Amino acid sequence: MGKKNSFSLEQVSVRLCREAPVFSQFEIRSPEDAIRVVGDTLSQMDREIVCVINMKSNGIPINCNFASVGAINYAVVHPREMLKASILSNAANIILVHNHPSSSIKPSKEDIRLTDRMQQVCELVGIPLLDHVIVGGDNSRYFSFKEKGVINQPVIKYCEDYHELKWDRTMAVAEKGKQR
Repeated sequence: MGKKNSFSLEQVSVRLCREAPVFSQFEIRSPEDAIRVVGDTLSQMDREIVCVINMKSNGIPINCNFASVGAINYAVVHPREMLKASILSNAANIILVHNHPSSSIKPSKEDIRLTDRMQQVCELVGIPLLDHVIVGGDNSRYFSFKEKGVINQPVIKYCEDYHELKWDRTMAVAEKGKQR
């Protein structure tokens, strides 16, 4: 008889851990409502914080996830970290809110890229991004991507024939180069 395989694959589980509540239960229907939920907390921070408000389909918040704590003028965020709590919470919709400690509410190029990427990823996952709100300074001013007409629900057409699949040629070439 041959050697017995000593390899074992660990089984893991992912769980949602609850922390102290940041807000009360009321509907979020506008950027002002979203700011009422987390704006006071964010406006007290000395660095950029990106949070995701996970919501039921009726606009009632389920929870809030502080997905990234950055530096004074940027925060590093990735969709996979931003959506973990949303998926585990069975969120129907999400709203992103982040602060600019500088008090400026003008979106940076990174803010615009993040909004575009999250809108696309959220559409694929099936948890629509309703808005991305930037809070400046004392919480009295904000920038809403939805109010500016930037947020819309993209319509993604999925291929039904594998011959129609389109892959980014530059990625394929880069991957081929790595394999050599």
